[in-house]
Amino acid sequence: MITKSRLLAGTALVSLLALSACSTEAAEADADSTSDSTVTVEHTQGSTDVPVNPETVYTFDLGALDTLDALDIDVDGVPAANFPESLSKYGSDDYAKIGSMKEPDFEAINAGAPDLIIMSGRTADYYDEFSKIAPTINLSTDAADPWNSFISNTEIIGEIFGKEAEVEDKLAALDAKVEETKATAADAGNGLIIMTSGGELTAYGAGSRFGLVHDVLGVATAADIKSEAQHGERVGFEYIAEKNPDNLFVIDRDVAVGNAGEVASAVLDNELVQGTAAARNDRITMLDSSSWYLVGYGLNNVDAMVSAVQDGIS
Repeated sequence: MITKSRLLAGTALVSLLALSACSTEAAEADADSTSDSTVTVEHTQGSTDVPVNPETVYTFDLGALDTLDALDIDVDGVPAANFPESLSKYGSDDYAKIGSMKEPDFEAINAGAPDLIIMSGRTADYYDEFSKIAPTINLSTDAADPWNSFISNTEIIGEIFGKEAEVEDKLAALDAKVEETKATAADAGNGLIIMTSGGELTAYGAGSRFGLVHDVLGVATAADIKSEAQHGERVGFEYIAEKNPDNLFVIDRDVAVGNAGEVASAVLDNELVQGTAAARNDRITMLDSSSWYLVGYGLNNVDAMVSAVQDGIS
């Protein structure tokens, strides 16, 4: 004979087992939903469906790497590069090396089976080959509209990895810093951006790869430089003397790429340069070459770049 208490206990056990099974099925459904969910990304080279929170991420774009690092998002593969101090950990063997900044190692990329590949302009020609391996997005910054392009790329990363709120907060802080720097720039005179490489000089202006100085931060241009945005205009010391900038911003390409050669400060140590208003008023700013030449528009790096310009014109 089954007593009432045993009957109730059995009923409770059956209910508990049924509830447990439902919970397990719900959890599995949620996991499947998460693993299968994607976000459609519009980027420089098309439209790509990207998995939400991809597990294995490879990036050739150091600006994107800097943003991922700022958001504490794990990255698995990076190119071999002369990383700035802020990203120096990525030079270690803890991270798969997937080629150079311009030449992918497809054997290494295939072996790693990434869930997402982020690329930039330096590897744009390989987009189709990358896309055969994994969803691929090109997060190059548009030199004609760098600030909005940077914001868009950062928001894309935030959406992919569920970091929208954190991205919004960081961008708001950066925007306030930019406005503060623009206010300082209004009374700081004009500026000229010079890159040294192998003892040669190249000038950059508004709309260039280093246009943050003029286009975003509002430093007036000392010269109307009509040249391709990526390559600048080859100039000499006489050009710098003639333009006589109030502020001179200097990038040493040799340092950025690890080439041996005369450092920028020595290259510019001559009477023509030292006679400019920038030199006389101690307004020659040596920018962090790796950050400006290799990394560019990343969340942490842009903050550092803005600070460098702000310090230079203050």
